Amino acid sequence: CSSDLLTFLANPKYAHKVKQTRAGAILVHESVGELAIPRLISANPYLDFARALGLFYTAPKPAPGVHPAAVIAATAEVGEGASIGAYAVVGERVKIGKRAVLHPHVVIYEGAEIGDDFLAHSGAVVREHCRIGDRVILQNNAVVGGDGFGFAKTAEGRHEKIPQSGPAVLEDDVEIQTLTSVDRATVGETRVRRGAKIDSLVQIGHACEVGEDNIICSQVGLAGSTVLKKNVLLAGQAGISGHLTIHENAVVYAQSGIGGDVAAGAVVSGSPAFDAREWRRAITAYPRLPEMLKSVRQLEKRVAELESQAAKKEKE
Repeated sequence: CSSDLLTFLANPKYAHKVKQTRAGAILVHESVGELAIPRLISANPYLDFARALGLFYTAPKPAPGVHPAAVIAATAEVGEGASIGAYAVVGERVKIGKRAVLHPHVVIYEGAEIGDDFLAHSGAVVREHCRIGDRVILQNNAVVGGDGFGFAKTAEGRHEKIPQSGPAVLEDDVEIQTLTSVDRATVGETRVRRGAKIDSLVQIGHACEVGEDNIICSQVGLAGSTVLKKNVLLAGQAGISGHLTIHENAVVYAQSGIGGDVAAGAVVSGSPAFDAREWRRAITAYPRLPEMLKSVRQLEKRVAELESQAAKKEKE
């Protein structure tokens, strides 16, 4: 083993792999028995491993100040200790909080308000009049407040753009990963509540509400006016129709299609989605459907023959 390595065991199904580790110590729950390497007892090994990792790795942070190549509007307000990188653009009447970091090529449109300890990586955009809370992270090329996808059809069959006047609002401790879009609202607002984490390549439609501590995985799409309550989990490529509510603690499996409300605590899968346990049984049976259909037809034929024979006997 290597004494300078630390590992963890969070899922018991991987316990058999512990004997293969080269680590000098392991974070484990107290229920795990004696091992060949020293144990560090933890109520939450995964969380504590993440915290330990933070002690040894710190992402580079630029020094406070405004790069000479940045463009800052005269009416903008930049908080103490903020760092504005090269070719970043900060528009008129923007307010940026303390210790914010805007990496090169970040763009903040006019009238936006940014909280303390904001971090925006290169290419991130915050559009006009959007509001960002404290400790929000935008990864590369995330867009907050782009126009919602709204068009009205004319009598001639053309699509006329509907103005998207409502801002997008990100509350404290939200993180948006790369190439994700949180659209602004037609009217009202689009809101992502405290602590929500949204993966890369996600589309949040106009006037949606994403609840506290939601996890939304890559390639999920939320159509307009979707409401997600607290602690919802949407796995990858789930598609959510608009004007519906997914209630607290619901889980939506990958590639599910949601066309109606989902009850609190429900676990659903499939398209259209239904109870995940029933879905597993259904999907297990699916490959056997041709064989089952053949058997049903044979049974129908046999039943018809027996009914015919019985009818003949009655006539006799």
